[in-house]
Amino acid sequence: KEILEKYHDLFTLQWEGVIGSMCAPSQAEWEQLLTNCSAFLFYGMERFMSHVLLNWLVAMNIPKCRLVILLDLVRSQQSYQRITNSDIHKSCLRIALERPTETAMLLSLTGVGSVIAMQWYSTFQENAERLETLMESLLSFGKTTGQTVHNLQK
Repeated sequence: KEILEKYHDLFTLQWEGVIGSMCAPSQAEWEQLLTNCSAFLFYGMERFMSHVLLNWLVAMNIPKCRLVILLDLVRSQQSYQRITNSDIHKSCLRIALERPTETAMLLSLTGVGSVIAMQWYSTFQENAERLETLMESLLSFGKTTGQTVHNLQK
């Protein structure tokens, strides 16, 4: 919330979404958010693709979304239990499609212009620092996504 408030006046007048533990978005809400945005930010627990239906995502056409930022892959005891219970009902192939590279490919196939995604598990604190760097580079300094990712790699 602090980061959103800090950058509220910089290109974010039309930000909308679900914040905090208000509720888990329905598939219809995910679709509405992705199809009506020019940039999409997911900052949450476990794998982004564990929250959306694969069949629903691959059928989407979202070319208006130029950038997806996935700050996922954060694990807690509760999220690990949820994902374990969910994964029991999935095939190995389905679980493989939820990995970062595969997720980026699927989003690209739906029309997303750029995807910035985590490659390994992290903590909320580390992702908060990444989000701060991303917002500062993209919104305050007007850097490209490539320049921004380069800054994150340093």
